[in-house]
Formats: sequence, C-alpha cells, structure tokens
Amino acid sequence: MKNFRYIARNSAGVRKEGLMEASFPNDVLSRLREEGLTPISIKESSAKVKKTAPKARRKRIKSADLAALCWQLNTMTEGGIPITTALQAISEDIENLHLQQILQEILAKIQKGQTLSDSFAEYPRVFNQLSCAMILAGETGGNLPDALQRLAEYFDNRDKLAKKVKGAMAYPIFVFSFIIIIVIFIMAFVVPRFRDIFDQIGGEMPAFTEAFMNVYDVMKTYALHIIGCCALLAISTVLISKTKKGHYLFSRMALTLPLMGKILSQAFVVTFCKTMSTLLAAGVSVLEVFDILSTMSSNDVIKSAVTRTREQIVGGSNLSISMTESGFFPNMVVKMMQVGEESGSLPKVLERTAVYYERKVDSTITTVMGLMEPMMIVIVGGIVLIVVLALYLPIFSMSPSGG
Repeated sequence: MKNFRYIARNSAGVRKEGLMEASFPNDVLSRLREEGLTPISIKESSAKVKKTAPKARRKRIKSADLAALCWQLNTMTEGGIPITTALQAISEDIENLHLQQILQEILAKIQKGQTLSDSFAEYPRVFNQLSCAMILAGETGGNLPDALQRLAEYFDNRDKLAKKVKGAMAYPIFVFSFIIIIVIFIMAFVVPRFRDIFDQIGGEMPAFTEAFMNVYDVMKTYALHIIGCCALLAISTVLISKTKKGHYLFSRMALTLPLMGKILSQAFVVTFCKTMSTLLAAGVSVLEVFDILSTMSSNDVIKSAVTRTREQIVGGSNLSISMTESGFFPNMVVKMMQVGEESGSLPKVLERTAVYYERKVDSTITTVMGLMEPMMIVIVGGIVLIVVLALYLPIFSMSPSGG
C-alpha cells in the first residue's frame, strides 16, 4: 500500500487536503468521489497516514452532542448570526467528526437554497421526526431560535432519562452475571478438588453431598449440551422477537416485569408528556404530534396505544377520552390531559405532568436499587452455603463422635 496526498473541493467549493492510503491513484479518486469531493490533484507521498481519523469519524452521535449543537445554534441565531455562518463556525470546532461531516453537508445544501428542516430530514438516523417538525415549525412561525431552544432542552432531558433507565437495567444484569461467574468458578475450581479428596477417602457420603455431586456430574458431563441449549434458546428468542407476533409478545412481557416494567412504562409517559408539550408549544398539530410519538418507542404495546389514541382523535373524540380508550395511559395523565384541554394550557400541564412522572421514575429506580442489593447478598450467600454444606458434611461426619 502507498500513501497519496490529495487536494479536492467539496460541494460548497471548500478546499480539502489530506493523505490517503491506497494501492493505486485510481483507488484514491474513487474514494474521494464517494465522499462527495471533486479531486484536483493526487500525488504519491512519503508521509505516513494517521490511522486514528477513520475511527473518530465513525463515532456515534449521542443526545448530548445534538443538545450542544442546538444550544449553539440557538445562541448564534438569537444574536442575529445567519444560519449558514453559525453552521460553518460550529462545524469547524465540533469534536465529533461524523457530526462535523454531516453539518458541512447540511451547510452545502442550505447554500444551494434548501431549508434547514429539509436538510435535517435527509439524515433521519441523526435528526428524528421530532427534530424536523420542531425546526419546520420554527421556520414557518419565524421563531427558529425558540424552536432550537426547545429542541436543545428536549435532547438534554432525553439524555438524562436514558441514563437513568439504563442504570436501572444495568444493575440486575450485573448481579445476574456476577452470580453466574461465581457458580462457574465454584464448579470449575472448587468442587473438582473436593471430588478428588472424596474419591481417595471412599466410603458413603451424606445424602445432601451425594445429591450435590450428582448434579455436578450431570453438569460436567453435559456441559457442552447445556451451553448449546442456552445458545439455541438465545438464537430462537432473537429470531422470534423479529417476527411481528413475537415482538409484540416480548413487548408485553417487558411491561409486565416486576419493577422493570413499571420503569419502562413510566419512562415513556415522561417522554410522551415532554415531547407533546414541546411540539404543541411550537405549533405542531395534534395529529402530527401523535405520528411522531408513535416512533418514540420500540415497544409494540406502547406504539399500539399511541396509534389507537390517534385513530380515536381522527374519529372525533377529544384527547383525554381517546387516551382512556387506548387502555395504556395512567388515570393521572388522562385527568391532567383533560384539565389542560379545558383550561387551554395543555403544554404547561403536560410539562408539569412530565416532571411528576420523572420523580416517580427516580423513586422506582431507587426502590429497585434498594431491593437488588440485599437480594444479591441473599442469593450469593445461599449459593456459598449450599456449596459449603455439601463439601464439608462428609468431613464433619468422619470426625470422632466420642468413645
């Protein structure tokens, strides 16, 4: 492989220089064109190509990155700076190279006459429907800075909520993994040594120890079969979850899990209320709001509830009645929705409801953490107790009992 120094221009006419590793100049030419660059010159170079840049370019764009972007755009546009100048300045300083490239492409599109909302819509994996709807509402209403501020607050809140829920989910997974590691360690290193000792001593072992050793022998003999069955079960679960009926079944099971299901449903209620409040305040229509909300969760049960609510609204029902008939939303949310409709202050009421349920999520997570710690101690202690009793009962029975 050789190193080539290239000079090229992007669609906005900005000059780009760099090094690229390839076998032939034509390979460099093809890659530059794939990146949307127009090559000016390509020459072989003795300089070494840095290997770290491509990895940085693939860095995932997080909610925190999007929140920072919206805050910066809000500050600049509020100060009277044109959107093109703001995007140019932000793209030059941003650390996430993937987002930097997207912003440069968006800048080029806007310079050609495209709107910011249409440009955002071409990157659905980065800017969701809510982002595009908010920006479009801001552009249409002539209040883009306010729309960007609301969007920044939305991304900030989403990032905080996601971290809370992930933290609550991660702890049980850690506990379960820890228990499995302990069992594997005991079965692989502790029990075999005692098995050798018992074989050397001979004689009849206590019934509890005999039963424990029989279980150990079965697990040792059929270890590969057990691992194979677990792998097959995991693969089958994944395949079933990809089918429509299977995904719906697992979605329902997820919501019925003790405490975990409560966290998931409450977290969506927070997202639902905050998103609806943000969009309605920005001037987005109710039907469009529910179209966006139906994409905010991967849980089929929640999606179905949102879709049914929208259908009821299309049929002529008001929001609170439609949400009641969906069968998913808590009575508290429905009643607050009714109050908001009657008072004409729905966005404010929804914002307060979101704050209330956010506190409930925090409380539920605290409860989960409080329960998991003693449960972990009890389970690990129980495993150790069973092993100690099984392995030391023969030793106790061989000790002199008097006379």
